[in-house]
Amino acid sequence: MKIDNIKKICVIGAGNMGHQIALCTALAGFQVRCTDISQDMLNKAEDFTRTYLPERVAKGKIPQAQADQALSNLSFTQNLEEAAGEADFVIEAAVEIMDIKRKLFADLDRIAPPHAILATNSSFIVSSKIADATKRPDKVCNMHFFNPALVMKLVEVVKGPHTSIETVQVTMDLCTKLGKNGVLLKKEIYGFLVNRILSALHHEALFLADMGIASPEEIDMAVTNALGHPMGPFRLMDFTGIDLSYYIGMERYRETGDPKDKPSPLVIEKFFKGEYGKKTKKGFYSYE
Repeated sequence: MKIDNIKKICVIGAGNMGHQIALCTALAGFQVRCTDISQDMLNKAEDFTRTYLPERVAKGKIPQAQADQALSNLSFTQNLEEAAGEADFVIEAAVEIMDIKRKLFADLDRIAPPHAILATNSSFIVSSKIADATKRPDKVCNMHFFNPALVMKLVEVVKGPHTSIETVQVTMDLCTKLGKNGVLLKKEIYGFLVNRILSALHHEALFLADMGIASPEEIDMAVTNALGHPMGPFRLMDFTGIDLSYYIGMERYRETGDPKDKPSPLVIEKFFKGEYGKKTKKGFYSYE
């Protein structure tokens, strides 16, 4: 299969990442169906689309015809069979919990056409832990977008030991079609490229805050002013979701059994308070 054979794309998950990935692919001219188990999430995703496109047109960022075509290309449904039944390429952007992803990929293997590539947007879980839930492991890979997906140019494509060269090539070509810069990881590694580097920074920042050495706000100020980062680690966690940090840490701890892989006490506290960051109006900062 080649990139020219990709006409219909299914995106699973209508959260912060999923709905932006779906809109990104619709803007690139693909027919896209975005699915989620939550109708409320789908409604919010559709509302975002109907607000975002006119704003981009008004700012002169895209022509009206492209906005109209993207709106026509994109649809939302709770029905997984309807979303994936005719898909040539599936991008899974569900919660970072292994059991959920394995169940999804087993369902997708049954529902999607035999030629369809099944990609996971997971930022930490390598596809070899999911591929054996399907009968098409050669068509399974990681395709990791960055948040916000409509803005960030980088996409990490990870070739697992099971992934075919053809799958990798089509996925890299899809990145180009979406206007993204695809970087190919030729071997699987936990956290891929960017998040391995970012995790080291976040681990130290959380340690300093947990020990009471400095507040999250002070650490963010130090990182932005001294290191030149556009955003400090705590503000960034608010934007990506503190719940995501919790789930990633717990999945890693379940895998390794090493206590140092558990989420930070601060992350655990915020998670159980339901303070996930910007999406809940409160995290390390307030967004009321």
